[in-house]
Amino acid sequence: MRRIGRRDIVAAILIALLAGAVFTSSPLQTLQGVSLDILTALRGRIVGDRRDPSTSPVVVVAIDGETYDTPPFKGSPTQAWTREIGRVLGSIADGGAKVIGFDVIFPSSIEQSEIPFGEAPLGARMKGFDRDYLIALRQISDTGKLVLGEILSNDHPEGPYRAQRLAAKNNVRALNVNTDTDDVIRRMPLSFPIDGKPVPAMAVELAARALEGKPEIAPSGATELSGYAIPSAVPNTLTLNFRGLGRDVPTFSFADLRACVEKGDRDIFRRAFDGKVVLLGTILNFEDRKLTSMRLSGSYDGTPAARCALPAPAQAAQTARSAVAGVFVHATAVRNLIERDAVTELGFPLRSILTIVFAAIIACAACVLAPGGVLIAWLVLTAAYAAMAIGVFVHALALPLAEPALASLAALAMMIGYRFVLADRDERFLRKSFAFYLAPEVINTMVASGKMPALGGEMRNITMFFSDLSGFSSIAETMTPGELVTLMNEYLSAMTDIIESHGGYVDKYIGDSIVAMFGAPADDPAHARNAVRAALNCHEKLAELNANNPAFAGHGLSHRIGLNSGEAVVGNIGSRRRFNYTVMSDTVNVASRLEGANKYYGTAIMASETTMAQTGDAFAWRELDAIRVLGRGEAIKVFEPLADKGAESAEQTKVAAAYAEGLACWRARKFEKAAVAFDGVAKIDPPSSLFAKRARALITNAPPPDWTPVNTLEGK
Repeated sequence: MRRIGRRDIVAAILIALLAGAVFTSSPLQTLQGVSLDILTALRGRIVGDRRDPSTSPVVVVAIDGETYDTPPFKGSPTQAWTREIGRVLGSIADGGAKVIGFDVIFPSSIEQSEIPFGEAPLGARMKGFDRDYLIALRQISDTGKLVLGEILSNDHPEGPYRAQRLAAKNNVRALNVNTDTDDVIRRMPLSFPIDGKPVPAMAVELAARALEGKPEIAPSGATELSGYAIPSAVPNTLTLNFRGLGRDVPTFSFADLRACVEKGDRDIFRRAFDGKVVLLGTILNFEDRKLTSMRLSGSYDGTPAARCALPAPAQAAQTARSAVAGVFVHATAVRNLIERDAVTELGFPLRSILTIVFAAIIACAACVLAPGGVLIAWLVLTAAYAAMAIGVFVHALALPLAEPALASLAALAMMIGYRFVLADRDERFLRKSFAFYLAPEVINTMVASGKMPALGGEMRNITMFFSDLSGFSSIAETMTPGELVTLMNEYLSAMTDIIESHGGYVDKYIGDSIVAMFGAPADDPAHARNAVRAALNCHEKLAELNANNPAFAGHGLSHRIGLNSGEAVVGNIGSRRRFNYTVMSDTVNVASRLEGANKYYGTAIMASETTMAQTGDAFAWRELDAIRVLGRGEAIKVFEPLADKGAESAEQTKVAAAYAEGLACWRARKFEKAAVAFDGVAKIDPPSSLFAKRARALITNAPPPDWTPVNTLEGK
């Protein structure tokens, strides 16, 4: 997982702001409607939300295909149907309907037509043909139960002819709908300015009469109806809630109702229409079809209601369609108002904030995760958010869905581009630069830490590791070049693998020598401990190679390792045209001298006091001596690591104890006792053998008064 920095956070915020601003801007405002469509479809599929049509406060009387195919309507123009419409509407009003609204318009009368008498259907073309129809309209209008429809337009207005207006006492309301830029109806107007005054739209007028109230403008600016503040994300509109996808509205065939009137069955009108809002409209396959928020889920032209007189026409099962008959748009609006179930959309500020926050989350994830991981995170987060959005949409609250999803996806793409072009440039350079020098896991740790090596050099506390094969020159003389290369490749590969597995960085190979550092370029607080453990493992590995690898057979290779910890300059050092990532300081020189000092004491690993101190209690040590290396005036104490703490053998414990006793006597100028202590283990311990000889020499030739127990090494 990538570490995120301050620059990444700033970039993520800026990218989220840009993506949020773009996807909530006016040119992409259609996305708000698409969110409604998706939520409507998902709610319909996942939740279902079907309601019993019998509970609907709205019913539809449909002038449908059956009506057009049933006498006396078959083959006659709709202007000639007015008498029958009047009779049916009168029965509906008598059945207890609260209000009847027209979603059909008769702009002219049969009395005004030029149809010859002999061709006039239903015996039409006589003066006063619409008299009974107009009387029916007047009677229904007198009870306040009638609203005719009209289309408002500057170019092509359409309304009922004058006699109907008069009969209906001018109770005429607009049927205009609010169509978005993608020709989809998602909202309905609440009112229209007529003669400088707001006049309620058809659906609002019908709901107001059903509720026996009047729409009013609240101090907040919202339109209220009987105490219900109609939510309006777009001013003066109602966002439609197609909860039942059209199936929750009972639909009666006009032809069947006309047959009921002929039959004299009044009970069905009372059972079907008592207390209901009735909408008269057309349901045809080729006329007045509307795309709505149900376009993705599929919509239904109501649910066929119980029939009265005519047998149900033979037809295929009702199927969902992308477009719905226009009358159901008005029916949905009326039901939303009566049941206080209109959709509440978030306003532009909240929608923008939510989109930006969503994009910011994904942008931040894209800072940390790989592209594949952040894509999975985007899918999971989007799915979780969609589930939450569906859950609240069940309660008629519409959260933006398309905008956050698309904005976050765009933020994801932009953030990946940002990382590729800018943020990860250093990481790619780092991986490329150190691919042949560090183990992949060490590079990953260095990248994750966010502490990159400073170009040009920086001070670091590190542990230097120097190793060299003992007497290798004489061994090499006995080998062919091919054998020598094979041996060196095997040895250097084995040692390098161990060094890198402990977080070390191999600076260079000098013949059979290895120069490595711990604590750079990868920042490692435990660099001293890792260096000592790597040295012990290298020593064990060489013994294993001598015993088991054919290339080492008969050579008995041994090596010396020097370790020293301290401050050093690490970085790209060299000429203007050529440089290497390397290290420079006195810390390096001392480590090199300690490697060489092993040959005086017969040891394999020698570490400085600073290295020993930085390892804590991780290892068992013995102090070897205080020495003064070539080129350095200050004496340093040197130590030999024996094994991990508690893992030392009984022989190592015995030798360390005897050696410590002898060293204490030596420093106290008690050379006889020191010789005895060292002689006790001299046969199995080269450093003890060395000190035993030195102690006996000082017994024979007493040291001067200013003698100090410091061994000054004459060579490297």
